[in-house]
Amino acid sequence: MLKKRIVYISGFLLSAAVLLVACDKKFLDQETTGLLTEQQAQSLKGAQQFLVGSYAALKGIGWEGGGSNWVYGSIVGGEANKGSDAGDQANIVPIQQYAPLPTNSYFNIKWQALYEGIARTNATIRILNNLSESDISPAAKQQMIAEARFLRGYYHFEAKKMWNNIPFVDETINVSSAKVGNTEDTWPKIMEDLSFARTNLAAVPNAVGRINKWGADAMYAKALLFQGKYAEARPIFTDIINNGRTSNDIPYDLAPSFHDNFNPDRENDAAVRAESVFAYEASINDGSGGFNANYDHILNFPYNGGPGGCCGFFQPSFEFVNSFRTNANGLPLLDGSYNVGANQVKNDMGLESSAAFTPDAGNLDPRLDWTVGRRGLPFLDWGPHPGKAWIRDQGNGGPYAPKKMSYYRSQQGRLTDGTNWTSGLTSTNYKIIRFADVLLMAAEAEIDGGGSLETARGYVNQVRARAAKPETFVVDEDGNNAANYVIGLYNTAWTDANVARQAVRFERKLELGMEGHRFFDLVRWGVADVELNAFLNYEKPKLSAGYGSATFTKGKNEYFPIPQDQIDLHTSGGSSTLQQNPGYN
Repeated sequence: MLKKRIVYISGFLLSAAVLLVACDKKFLDQETTGLLTEQQAQSLKGAQQFLVGSYAALKGIGWEGGGSNWVYGSIVGGEANKGSDAGDQANIVPIQQYAPLPTNSYFNIKWQALYEGIARTNATIRILNNLSESDISPAAKQQMIAEARFLRGYYHFEAKKMWNNIPFVDETINVSSAKVGNTEDTWPKIMEDLSFARTNLAAVPNAVGRINKWGADAMYAKALLFQGKYAEARPIFTDIINNGRTSNDIPYDLAPSFHDNFNPDRENDAAVRAESVFAYEASINDGSGGFNANYDHILNFPYNGGPGGCCGFFQPSFEFVNSFRTNANGLPLLDGSYNVGANQVKNDMGLESSAAFTPDAGNLDPRLDWTVGRRGLPFLDWGPHPGKAWIRDQGNGGPYAPKKMSYYRSQQGRLTDGTNWTSGLTSTNYKIIRFADVLLMAAEAEIDGGGSLETARGYVNQVRARAAKPETFVVDEDGNNAANYVIGLYNTAWTDANVARQAVRFERKLELGMEGHRFFDLVRWGVADVELNAFLNYEKPKLSAGYGSATFTKGKNEYFPIPQDQIDLHTSGGSSTLQQNPGYN
C-alpha cells in the first residue's frame, strides 16, 4: 500500500530546485548532503521515488500549509473558531476576522506547500521523459506521467481555490531563473492535466492509495463545478456513482457508519475503504519518526485532557453546532431558525466543569456528536466531555471541541506516535474526496445541470439514510443514545429547484463539516458574503475577543492575498510578475 511506501523518501527529496519561488540561483548551485537531486535520479527507481514524494506532498507543510485546509476552509467558512487562546498562533486571528495581510506567514507556507508538490510532479515528469523503452515500458511510463499530471493538476486546483490568480508551472519551466506571472486564467491548464489523468490512468493501479481513473474523474468533475459547468459534470458523476471503483477495485459506496471514515482502526476495512475516492494516506511507526503521520491536525485536540494532550484549537462554532437541530420529521431547519430561541443548542458556556449541567434534550442530527465534543456527551472512549476543563479559553473559542479527527484512547501508542512534542500525531487518513462528497456534488449537478430533482433527492437521502441508522448513533456507557437523535429522509418529492438547492448545500454542511470544504463551497456558490456576514452577526457577540469588528467584504475576501514574500521573489527592476489580488494592495 502506498501509505506504507511513503516513508523517509519524501523527506529526502530535493525536487528540481524545490520551487521556482522557494530559493534563488545561489542556493541551487550548492550541493545538499543527504538529499536526492533530480540529476541523481535519472533512472526508473529515481522516477518512482520522486512520484512517491509527489504523493507525500499531499500532507502539506505543518498546520499552516496542511492538506486538510482546516484554517482556510473550515475556520474561514464559519464551521469553527480558531480556539486556544488569543496569543497562540495569532496569525490565524486576522484570517478568522477576514482582515488578512499579504505578509501573514500562513499564506506563504501554504503557497510553498502547494508549489513544492508541483515542483515534485514536474521533476517526476522530466525524469520519466528522459527514460528510454529499455528503462520503462511505454504503458508504464504513461501511467506514471498520468499520476504526476493528476497531482500537478490537483495542487494547482488547490492554489486556484485559495488565490484564484496563480502561476501555472509545468515541467518545461526552468525553475532556477523563471518568474511566472499570474495574470492568465489557469483553469484550461488545470483541466488539461486532470483530463490527461482521467483518460490515461488505470482503474486499478499498482498500489492501494494511488490515484486511479475514477478518482481522477471525480476531481475533474469537481473542478467543473467550481467553474459552474454543472451540465458537463453531471454525466461524469452519474458514471462514477454507477460504475466507479476504488484503487483496490471495490465498488464505491458509503461506509457502514459515518464515523468509520475517521477511525484509523476501520479505514482500511473493505467496506470503509469503499468510501475513499482520494486521500492523503498517513502512517506512523514506519521508521520515519512521525514524518508521515497526520501532522495537519496536531493542534486540534481538547486542551489539558483527553486525546492529543494539546492544544485546544479548531473549536466548532456555535452557529455550526446549532445547524444540527432537526424538526419533528428529523429534517434540518433550512430557514435558519436553528439560531433562534430554543432551537439553539444548549451549551455550557461560562460554566465550570464542577457546576451542574444537563445537555440539550431537543432533536439533533446524530452526526453532531461524531463531529463535535460537547459537555456531558461521550468523547469516543475517553469518557464524557467534562466541558471547561478541556477548553483552553472559552471566551476565545467557545465551549466545544473538535472530534472528527480525534483518536480513541484504545488507539494511543498503537495508531499514534508519541515521540514528538505531543501525542497528537496519528495515522488517520485525510479523505480529500469521499463518496458522500461525490453523491452531494452529483445532486448539485442534477439540480443546476439540467437533470432530475428527484435524482438529486435520492442522492441526498442516501447520505442521510446512513446517518439515520440507529446502530451508528453515539451511545452512553449504558448503551443508550447519548442525545435525542431524530433524523429523517426527504420523503416529499422535490419540485422547486431553489428548495432542492438549499437542501443539498445544507447537507454538505452537516456531512462534510470540519473537513475543510465549507468556505470554498460558499465562494463557488457565490453566496459567501451573505452567508458569512450572517454567521458573523450571530457569532461575534458570543466571541467578541476572537472576532472583533470582523466583516466579510464582497469582491475581496473570496480569495486570500498573494503572499508578499512570493511577490518580492518575483520582483525585478522594481516590478513583479506576480500581481496582488484585489483589495490587498
